[in-house]
Amino acid sequence: MTILYNQEIRVEKLTLGPWESNCYVVSAAKDAIIIDTPAEAPKILEAARGLTVRFILITHGHSDHLGALVEVKGALGAPVAVHPKDAYRLPIQPDLLLEDKKEMPLGSLKLKIIHTPGHTAGSVCLLMGRHLFAGDTIFPNGPGKTNSPQDFNTIVDTLVKQVFVLPDETIIYPGHGDGAILGQEKQLFATFNSRPRQADLCGDVLWVP
Repeated sequence: MTILYNQEIRVEKLTLGPWESNCYVVSAAKDAIIIDTPAEAPKILEAARGLTVRFILITHGHSDHLGALVEVKGALGAPVAVHPKDAYRLPIQPDLLLEDKKEMPLGSLKLKIIHTPGHTAGSVCLLMGRHLFAGDTIFPNGPGKTNSPQDFNTIVDTLVKQVFVLPDETIIYPGHGDGAILGQEKQLFATFNSRPRQADLCGDVLWVP
């Protein structure tokens, strides 16, 4: 468990399940959202104890981010939201569908939805101020895993148009592992993009090997 404090929000990061997927409990005062529900529902519910969970937001529909969804939803009753292109992957019917560029409230703050396809068709990042909850769209030194060259080109295009336009000081909270600072990732990508690359590139790709 990692708890991060700053002037805007409180972020509790839980690394859960066999794939060590990250769940984030993000709160402003007593209002909260849960981002992804990988596994170990009791730990997620304990992190949310004393908070009013407004939404359970799913960054994408892979099973390693959904294992505790039914139990967490059942315990809290909060609406579940996912992008429509990944809704079919959920074990339950979502209550809300996330739309690109739309905003959702968290206390006095706003959370912006950014559709970032590539890892899955319905992947999203969630932006709150300078905090980007990125799911499996971007990690330190690389994008999320892709299954085909077409998907890799999609995720690169997504990052260039939707993510790398954000301020350099934006903090990335990925779906696995440690976080990163966006400005550093832009520099690594610029190095990658300056070199020729194979037409069939996909899978687990690093900006700088």
